[in-house]
Amino acid sequence: MKKQLLQAVAAAALLGAVPAFAQNAAIVNGKPVPKARMDMLAQQLAAAGRPVTPEMQSQLREEVIAREVFMQEAQKKGLDATDDFKAQMELARQAILIRQLFEDYRKANPVSDADIKAAYDKLVAANSGKEYKARHILVATEDEAKKVIADLKKGAKFEDLAKKLSKDPGSGANGGDLDWTNPAGLVPEFSQAMIKLKKGETTQVPVKSEFGWHVIRLDDVREQSFPKLEEIKPQLAQQLQQQKLQEYQQSLREKAKVE
Repeated sequence: MKKQLLQAVAAAALLGAVPAFAQNAAIVNGKPVPKARMDMLAQQLAAAGRPVTPEMQSQLREEVIAREVFMQEAQKKGLDATDDFKAQMELARQAILIRQLFEDYRKANPVSDADIKAAYDKLVAANSGKEYKARHILVATEDEAKKVIADLKKGAKFEDLAKKLSKDPGSGANGGDLDWTNPAGLVPEFSQAMIKLKKGETTQVPVKSEFGWHVIRLDDVREQSFPKLEEIKPQLAQQLQQQKLQEYQQSLREKAKVE
């Protein structure tokens, strides 16, 4: 009877230990390593774009065990009592608290679909108009540009002259091709001359800008296209959320009493 009682007590003790053991990833030198450390590490990896698969659980366990081993050794050497360690811990504490503050703000102040639609409409309005597909040959002097125009009239190919003569390394190698562009993104002298051309026409007089002298050919014109809202909605939401967060940060800074 006594033997059966002892066995029952031992079994109960074992069953009671199972939940506690399940909460730990391991026990290192007698010190439990909470499984929550594995979960937190998995969350950090996922936030960095590296989702943890079931196959990686053993690697996570080895990582938290290794960290515990190293931490125990550092503590044994008294490194956690140094001024340098305390200063770094204070900086880490600040960073974690600030990150939590900003995350709390994001959750309480989400970007609405109406906000995104309004921002999208502004972008569309600001980017409406025409796009121009042009080529140019950039040279150092007006006389060189005049010679280019004369050679073109004699039948020389624009692309060949651009590859040979243009001082614009980006477009010169591609026959002077500037691809589709908005005139607003070009220097005024260049864009003013370009938009006056008809499709297929070349400037008959050299165009001077801060970069030198240009000979320009207009290859095509089209209405400027803009991505649909659904295509850029995630990026817009992220930008708007960042703007809201910056405004929040600025408001806190302005309200703070600094002496």
